[in-house]
Amino acid sequence: MTDLPNDPDGWAAFFSRFETIVFVANSEAADVAELRRRHGAGTLFVFFNKVYKVLSAPFEGESLLVARSSSAGANIVYRREVETVCGFFREPGFHGILNLRARPFERLSEARQFGQRSVGHIDLCEAFAGFYPQDYAPTTGFALAVWLSEASPDRKIVLAGFSAERSERWKLFHDHDWTFEQIVLRLMARSGRIEMIGGRTPAPLDAIARRFPDIDPRDVALVATEVLAARQEGTNRAVDRLYSIVKPLTGLDGLFRRLKPKTRKQRLAEAGK
Repeated sequence: MTDLPNDPDGWAAFFSRFETIVFVANSEAADVAELRRRHGAGTLFVFFNKVYKVLSAPFEGESLLVARSSSAGANIVYRREVETVCGFFREPGFHGILNLRARPFERLSEARQFGQRSVGHIDLCEAFAGFYPQDYAPTTGFALAVWLSEASPDRKIVLAGFSAERSERWKLFHDHDWTFEQIVLRLMARSGRIEMIGGRTPAPLDAIARRFPDIDPRDVALVATEVLAARQEGTNRAVDRLYSIVKPLTGLDGLFRRLKPKTRKQRLAEAGK
């Protein structure tokens, strides 16, 4: 059983043992079987939270499970999914669980709450303070990938299925700034800091720049920004009209929400305070 660290420096040393680290998003765009064929020995596969979204059978390769915390503790702990999720991994390849937090209000869970398996913790709050938009929380994969690219820049980091697109089966949560994350990740990919595969269509601006090589790519980006801004303003006007129609319903919605009993997550968060 692997002894896992509880500080960023220790985790940087842990990841440095592998030539390649593949982050597998909980997305239909992530093809685990193809990832296994493409990346062989010396690769660590990193999974996140509800791995049953991408795994249908036990994973026997070198692997690590990252469990994100909320105000109620690790999500898989308060949802009582630890055994279900960990049932998808097999030793000796499975190294254990990394419990991560990236916002001050998030609370790490004690190692004993994850059962009889190796557990380590990492606090990335300072790494994203003043960088990530304040009203949102970074997604788990984004937080760990950005931190690792800076803490261990000589590692090959592959992001699989990080499309930030809602699928027919799985939704996106508004807790995260998906636009900000895609900008950062695509800039990192263009600079060679990471590799992104799965779920990405060819960038249309790149195609425009190739078609008109005599035009400065910066002009292409500037015009594209102007067009997007105009379209966004049109969307905002349409949303305002829709809101004026549904506004009377928001009062009823607020009333019903206040009458709903508190969820288990809310009770655990209050108890943790």
